[in-house]
Amino acid sequence: MTTAFITHGDYLKHVMGADHPECPERLGAITQYLASTELGDRVKWMAAQTASDEQIERIHPAEYICWLDSLQPEKGLVYADADTALNPHTMRAARLAAGAVTMATDMVLDQQVTNAFCAVRPPGHHAETSTAMGFCFFNNIAVGVEHALSREEIKRVAILDFDVHHCNGTIDSFKNRPEVLVCSTFQHPFYPLRYYDIQRPNIVNSPLRAGTKGSEFRLAIKRDWLPALHKHQPQMIFISAGFDAHKDDPLGQLLLDESDYRWVTNIITDAAACYAENRIVSTLEGGYNLLALAHSVHAHIDVLAGKTNDT
Repeated sequence: MTTAFITHGDYLKHVMGADHPECPERLGAITQYLASTELGDRVKWMAAQTASDEQIERIHPAEYICWLDSLQPEKGLVYADADTALNPHTMRAARLAAGAVTMATDMVLDQQVTNAFCAVRPPGHHAETSTAMGFCFFNNIAVGVEHALSREEIKRVAILDFDVHHCNGTIDSFKNRPEVLVCSTFQHPFYPLRYYDIQRPNIVNSPLRAGTKGSEFRLAIKRDWLPALHKHQPQMIFISAGFDAHKDDPLGQLLLDESDYRWVTNIITDAAACYAENRIVSTLEGGYNLLALAHSVHAHIDVLAGKTNDT
């Protein structure tokens, strides 16, 4: 089993302000901790490539992409919304973030690796088709899913999102696409308060109240995700891997820890083995306590790379 770890140094150039929680140090914490452990020798380190406009336009209209490009300043910051800013390097980072997921998709489908984790920023799951929000510009996971569906061998996929925030942008992209199953656990009521009550056969929402512990999170996964996955039988699984449901995260109020992320990754890899020939692409979303983020990502990748202890 081979796991690709895909990232890029230019992600660090995207900065939204000195005190912004979605900061370059997030990736530094992940990569430095991973490299310091034996797991760092077990993964295949790769540099991301940029997504093409054609790939991004499967999700986002050309006019929206042009609007974002026009916003990017030559210096300083320009805000797409109240907490989502562009600096002179943002659009390259955003294209590299989407490109990491399309690159990972091809590597997995071409059997160059078993699965992949994309350590990217900016994140993506809040970006609706024509709306930048929640630190997100392009919906990276959605671009990757459309890229997978452009391949002849893939007819059905699943997106599994365990970020503390609901994946409104991903649902906006696929709410009328029955071939794409979207399952999301999220704190509720909480940002962004969009699409949390949508009723579609291919959308599985699992709202969790503030203070939810790992045992309740695990119950929701078993109750909601597993039957949906069995019914859908995806040929490839994509993960929006947000780690801000961790008990130490400053932005959320759920109480997960590394063992819960290890457990849910085991659940996902088991499903991928049953239905998807082990094909998984995971991409980073949230997670803002640097130590908790680094340790949680390590637990997630450890399972992807073949360690199945599910304590």
